[in-house]
Amino acid sequence: MTSPSMNFASPQLITVPQIGESRLGYISVVEHKQVAPFEIRRVYWTYFTPHDVMRGGHAHKELQQLIFAVSGQITLNVTDRELKKYTFNLTTPNVGLYIPPMCWRDLQFSHNAVLLCLASLEYAESDYIRTYEEFIRCR
Repeated sequence: MTSPSMNFASPQLITVPQIGESRLGYISVVEHKQVAPFEIRRVYWTYFTPHDVMRGGHAHKELQQLIFAVSGQITLNVTDRELKKYTFNLTTPNVGLYIPPMCWRDLQFSHNAVLLCLASLEYAESDYIRTYEEFIRCR
């Protein structure tokens, strides 16, 4: 469950509890309004992304995301609206990265990575900022 003291103006890691044990396996559960600091309106996943391909390369005006590496490793380079730069390595399925609006992101996948994204809005091309120069102007 998210903490009321967390500041959701910056990208940050959010840990979802693991239920289970190593001998039987684990389950992590995301229920409405208990993990993400937003209402989940869309869920998607990406997979079979070659490790030498950089994904992302955009920001969102309004969209918030909670991203998990449910398999493999995903490295995210994020720049917030204040131009502070962060690097996050997602390697554990129960630790996700919260990305608030107006953050530029680039993603690098290991060969077996599966990304799961919980998003605050349905897809809208108008919400995307596709160039870094536009991101700098809009922030």
